[in-house]
Amino acid sequence: MFAVLKTGGKQYRVQPGDVLRVEKLAAEAGEKVRFDQILMIGSAIGAPLVQGAGVVAEVIDTIKADKVITYHKRRRKHSSQRTRGHRQQLTLLRVTDLLESGADSSAVKVAVGARSGKGPHVQGDDRFAMNKTDQAEMSRRVASGEAAEKSAETATTSQEN
Repeated sequence: MFAVLKTGGKQYRVQPGDVLRVEKLAAEAGEKVRFDQILMIGSAIGAPLVQGAGVVAEVIDTIKADKVITYHKRRRKHSSQRTRGHRQQLTLLRVTDLLESGADSSAVKVAVGARSGKGPHVQGDDRFAMNKTDQAEMSRRVASGEAAEKSAETATTSQEN
């Protein structure tokens, strides 16, 4: 028996024991994840998805794909060129089980993409900095008196003067 699942904008035909390379997921090595977007499993064909079906897989590792090099050359008057490389981050999975029904009630974590916005979030005041390190540095400087804390009142009074 096989299933067709959808993740990362792609479709994969899987059966138990298969090893897959999918777009990076928010899961660590050794964890089990469940895919709920099943287009077909066994003889059941979804319209567009099969309700209650799922595929359970174990995360083996997070890897990088082969490097893709892009080269742009602007001819004639500009005579400039640019070379860039990119390695896509992937998650290596081993399919362990195909669930035709009851996948919603299983205790396995749902597979979520790493950049879906449901991962770890930086807590704190987002006015000062873009990331956690810059926020910690600004908090330290304000606490020690090296920098003045910004507020809406001081910004409006400085514009009036």
